Amino acid sequence: MSPAQHTLLAAGEASEHRTLIITLFAVFVAATLVITVWAGRQTRDAADFYAGGRQFTGFQNGLAVSGDYMSAASFLGIAGAIALFGYDGFLYSIGFLVAWLVALLLVAEPLRNSGRYTMGDVLAYRMRQRPVRTAAGVSTIVVSIFYLLAQMAGAGVLVSLLLGITSDGGKIGIVALVGVLMIVYVTIGGMKGTTWVQMVKAVLLILGALLLTFLVLLKFHFNISDLLGTAADNSAKGSAFLEPGLKYGATGTTKLDFISLGIALVLGTAGLPHILIRFYTVPTAKAARKSVIWAIGLIGAFYLMTLALGFGAAALIKPDEIIASNKAGNTAAPLLALHLGGVDSNWGAILLATISAVAFATILAVVAGLTLASSSSFAHDIYANVIRKGQATEKQELGAARWATVGIGAVSILLGAMARDLNVAGLVALAFAVAASANLPTILYSLFWKRFTTSGALWSIYGGLVTAVGLVLFSPVVSGKPTSMFPDVDFHWFPLENPGIISIPVGFLLGAVGTLLSKEVPDAGKYAELEVRSLTGTGAH
Repeated sequence: MSPAQHTLLAAGEASEHRTLIITLFAVFVAATLVITVWAGRQTRDAADFYAGGRQFTGFQNGLAVSGDYMSAASFLGIAGAIALFGYDGFLYSIGFLVAWLVALLLVAEPLRNSGRYTMGDVLAYRMRQRPVRTAAGVSTIVVSIFYLLAQMAGAGVLVSLLLGITSDGGKIGIVALVGVLMIVYVTIGGMKGTTWVQMVKAVLLILGALLLTFLVLLKFHFNISDLLGTAADNSAKGSAFLEPGLKYGATGTTKLDFISLGIALVLGTAGLPHILIRFYTVPTAKAARKSVIWAIGLIGAFYLMTLALGFGAAALIKPDEIIASNKAGNTAAPLLALHLGGVDSNWGAILLATISAVAFATILAVVAGLTLASSSSFAHDIYANVIRKGQATEKQELGAARWATVGIGAVSILLGAMARDLNVAGLVALAFAVAASANLPTILYSLFWKRFTTSGALWSIYGGLVTAVGLVLFSPVVSGKPTSMFPDVDFHWFPLENPGIISIPVGFLLGAVGTLLSKEVPDAGKYAELEVRSLTGTGAH
């Protein structure tokens, strides 16, 4: 059977398969909406909307964090990258996992102790409120939108494949549907609804990946060497498929791009707003530490399974079939499910529909978390503390958060429609680079550098943000290549696909330079108070 025929079958071309797929999707969406409505009825004040009432245990939050983190990039993007590029594709898994050590050791506990609802709470604690909160809010929204692009692109690819939608208009319609659901989840359920949806999604995703891993290993009689050998042979790349350098080793530029990617992945997690706000949902610093430890265990197990997903797809599906379905490889995991169940069988259709529905649930949960982070930052940092100068009522602040959700959802739909053909793991890596350039330097300087000033914070946030976003705009990601967002034009001059190697040092350097050039005298008493609070939790919340 040709790749085109496989793709048509995967698209649910047969009516009975399409009915099954639509039914499963409807069940998942309905279940998450029920959870959201239930949680929404328990959301009474700002603490409930922003932090879930701080009622979640370490295990529950760890499960939700892993659900928030294991996004479309993890399930669809990494599996596709491994299926097409072998060893080099697995580097995404390694980077995403190692990044959690930075989050655990440097920011999880101090951040939870120092803030209330947003990253801006920590940054503005000992500095001038309005400029720093404005900068924190802008940075949070930009990083969240970059991350949302990946989820929207994944949703468009996934549902288009399953429902046989080939037109650009149909794919854009799917992206819009995800955006609408995202807005509903956040405006109704707040953090409580989002957390429960993420917990359910994490369990489903791990079970789905576990099932596919078991079936792949069973197919090769639990002989991993046989699996890898078959994948290498089927890839037409031979032994190079299992060695470093297939994607990033061809030239000096690609090698440098790999270093840039690695830096961004390892440092990015500790600056991601939707991950940082999860630490505010637990009652104690001890629970925050436990939640990160649980997350590391769950995420680590999942990323080990991406090996089986990616190499299983490479072994069982021809590369041209994967590319024919989606040129970035984002449909490798659903196609793997189809082949494991049987291309011409009902079991294949059932497995395909189930795994794809789980992936769709994954996307919905992550976009809800991202939207909540950005709308919370707008309402709490920009609206309540900058525009209203701390005079807004709790009701007004929550109203602003809900309206911000609608606005951010609209922007995400527009940009997601344009990014629908890009690899979702690569898009997430860009979000990591922006977060590590703008947010991480300011967070670390605020927590650990007594001399740090408001000017340093503004230089660091805006400088890192402008540098990272500017380099992305003029990189091959946006123009100049067949795989670019705008493949028919070429205005790129920055050769790397990930800006981290330049923008992250710039963020740290500008924070230091802005501080040293500033005539502002830091408040030593405020820093001492922040230091005690961040390390001990005294006075937190």
